[in-house]
Amino acid sequence: MRRAISSAARSATPRVFVHVMETRLRTSKGALRCRIGENIQFTTSSLESYFFARWEPIAYDAMVVAAAVEFADRTQRRPSSSWRREFELRIPVHDVHHWRSTRVENALRDALEFLTGDRWLIDFHARRTPADQPHQGSLSLDPQVRAVMPFSNGLDSWAVAGLMERQLGDQFVRIRLGSGWKRGKPLWRERQAFTAIPYKVRHGRRPFVESSARSRGFTFALISGLAAYLAHAGTIIIPESGQGALGPSLVAVGQTYEDYRNHPLFTRRMELFLQALLGHRVNYDFPQLWNTKAETLRRFVNECSDSSWSRTRSCWQQNRQVAVDNKWRHCGVCAACMLRRMSIHAAGLQESKETYVWENLSAITFGSGAAASFKREKITPAMRQYAIAGTLHLDHLAALLDSAVNAPTLDLATYQLGLVLGIRETEVRRKLDRLIRQHSREWKDFMSSLGKNSFLAQWALSERS
Repeated sequence: MRRAISSAARSATPRVFVHVMETRLRTSKGALRCRIGENIQFTTSSLESYFFARWEPIAYDAMVVAAAVEFADRTQRRPSSSWRREFELRIPVHDVHHWRSTRVENALRDALEFLTGDRWLIDFHARRTPADQPHQGSLSLDPQVRAVMPFSNGLDSWAVAGLMERQLGDQFVRIRLGSGWKRGKPLWRERQAFTAIPYKVRHGRRPFVESSARSRGFTFALISGLAAYLAHAGTIIIPESGQGALGPSLVAVGQTYEDYRNHPLFTRRMELFLQALLGHRVNYDFPQLWNTKAETLRRFVNECSDSSWSRTRSCWQQNRQVAVDNKWRHCGVCAACMLRRMSIHAAGLQESKETYVWENLSAITFGSGAAASFKREKITPAMRQYAIAGTLHLDHLAALLDSAVNAPTLDLATYQLGLVLGIRETEVRRKLDRLIRQHSREWKDFMSSLGKNSFLAQWALSERS
């Protein structure tokens, strides 16, 4: 049920009201319109890959909720002096009584608010007409699926998928996050289950202006949960290694809210929400939580005898931002690229310098490290700031055990992880300390390989002094 927001709260934080509509009805007064079929566009082939066995209106409604959350999150910019925003959403669903139940409503709000740091008020109302059902065909899927895993073209994702397939065979299923892709072929052409997120979100009369995208964690966790439900699987594999899962919450950037997108504290809340919504118990499992990305990669190469890791992509930059001679590269200097490069070095592997725009991290200046044919006008102050932030994040994570100032952060993380994972705090602290020390060794070795005069070394040294 929709609750009123006090006038004091309205004046303190940005607020937006989004009305999700199934037909061409009038929008509620003061609301942004988000129309299904226009702003939320479902892809028929990908939708079929989810409902391969049976049509589940509640699963479809959950996808609409995820899309509406993304629409709202990206539409309202975060304030410069704080983090929190207020959202009110009005969303049509098939079973309004179930969505309005206290258990579902509370679990959904808890997951969203913990993940994003915002306040979410969602009012569900009954659909006027049932959603069109996708064509249902028989897809190839083992009836005894044990685990599903959200799969991207990232390094952790690729390595852990290879290890899990070796262990579980056909009882393991990948869930494609993003457009249909598999070594150059769209997955849907092979009639596989869970080929891509089955919808796209387009902006309305307001353009999308917010890039923090914390709601993506909700999208990925929910889509994975729905896939597990529809495949009758009990386990969802989260492929992130420790640096990606725990690092963003241990080393917050400036005044930003801690990033829990791949953290057990968030996935535990998603387990409770999915159980309340679907009546299906799932467990988000982190098999590489206490290992670095380099250790995960090295194990994949050793056990799977596979060099395909070099075709993975870590960079989030779009083609127009990081193309060199009309070829899409990784930027090489964002936080994701820096972690990738450090991890490949620590794993004792190599890749071509042409993989990255910034071919030479040993360069004395930031600009001189980029490929000679990269257009210099693309080396913007914003790109430089991204590079500095990525460097300092990895450097700060490596130094967490070096100062007593960080003790409260580590003590709290130890307590919370022990609670949510059901592990003794002494065991959590042992594993956490080992992870941080291993990351520190890998980072220092990587920085040493670049030389003390590299622009990265200069940034790190400047921050420490």
